[in-house]
Amino acid sequence: MRERGSANEAMLTREQAQAIVEKAVKWSKADAVDVQVNTYTQGNIRFADNQVSTAGATTDAQLGIQSAFGAKHAVVTTNDLSDEAIKRAVDQSERLARLAPDDPESMPQLGSQQYAPVTSYFEASAALTADDRAKAALIALEMARKAGDVKAAGYLVNTAGALAIGNSTGMFAYHRSTNVNYTLTARTADGTGSGWAAADHADWAQIDARRVAETAIAKARLSQKPVALEPGRYTVILEPQAVGDIVQLISNYADARSADEGRSPFVKQGGGNKVGEKIVDERVTIFSDPADPQLNGRPWDFEGMPLGRQVWIEKGVLKQLIYSRFWAKKHGKTPTGGPSTFKMAGGTQSVEDLIKGTTRGILVTRLWYLREVDPRTILYTGLTRDGTFLVENGTITKSLRNFRFNESPLFLLNNIEALGRPERLAGTEQGGDVVMPSIKARDFNFTSLSEAV
Repeated sequence: MRERGSANEAMLTREQAQAIVEKAVKWSKADAVDVQVNTYTQGNIRFADNQVSTAGATTDAQLGIQSAFGAKHAVVTTNDLSDEAIKRAVDQSERLARLAPDDPESMPQLGSQQYAPVTSYFEASAALTADDRAKAALIALEMARKAGDVKAAGYLVNTAGALAIGNSTGMFAYHRSTNVNYTLTARTADGTGSGWAAADHADWAQIDARRVAETAIAKARLSQKPVALEPGRYTVILEPQAVGDIVQLISNYADARSADEGRSPFVKQGGGNKVGEKIVDERVTIFSDPADPQLNGRPWDFEGMPLGRQVWIEKGVLKQLIYSRFWAKKHGKTPTGGPSTFKMAGGTQSVEDLIKGTTRGILVTRLWYLREVDPRTILYTGLTRDGTFLVENGTITKSLRNFRFNESPLFLLNNIEALGRPERLAGTEQGGDVVMPSIKARDFNFTSLSEAV
């Protein structure tokens, strides 16, 4: 197992990455060449049934060369960064590009760009060792063993990497980043209780492994022997993870082209889109911002477009949609780039505060197995999981069997009663850097019961 310092040894420096781009450009005979090089190291530990099951580390490199002749282009990838491999990838991509059909939406390359600096790399995360990961896992394992009636299963992974892109017209971008992701599920021995908790951050110093373990185990015990509650529309308190599971779906439908072509919930009746219209509660503001300290995102997209703060929904009003370079040019708009961060602003209350202020409602830890029902309204179906509870007069009174639900993030965000503090999420189906608040909302649509724990 590699020890401290190995992450920096595995990652290319800016100068090394730029040298690879320059070699590919020098050896290219194509009209245009684009290069992407990613080097990283990743360590992990996995445990289940109250014991460690696997642990390991990976160091790798990925090089992509895209060559273009007019509107024809093709990509070749390799994990060999030697001069011979770079030359071979350039040659192969050129031969394939000549055989490719014309791309009617091909765009000219970007020239040199300016990118705002973003701190996404933390030495504490890059220097994490096998011993460090094992100690974090042992906190949960020892707590579960001591409890006697709980089984813990979890996965902790830390990544440190350097990503660079460049092309034959002078664009070059480089970004170092780290990330630690820790997810933990605790199950009771009788098979009736399940609890989940997680943490994610670029900085290992911000990960509280003990709090993750305490939360998951406490929820597992609290959720034992759940009772059935008649499905229907209820006031709901969604923890930040559950909010992210459904609200982040909005980003999948925020493409301007889909709206302009009539394939989006943001289509305006009679033509056009709903930009400038109020679509959700006025307390809702959703934005992307790589420099936000809770997001720590990459300040450019994979075409090299600079990314800054972009507001999608402000005080309930749809402010803008996502424009690709091609669609922006076709419609005389400014391209937005492809954002990878997504944050919903919130309030100052904790989940506990939202519970205390609820006469009767359902507390949901997270959502699972979401599947599209109606793209016109972003209506999805899915299941609650790992801790669903009845709240009465400001306290949790019962563990509930899980529900199936049919709900849209747009419906949810129009029924808000209160917002909690925003938190960075550790597990979303969409991926990326996501921050969401807890939400208390009325009329959440639980359609049936689920036998799953």
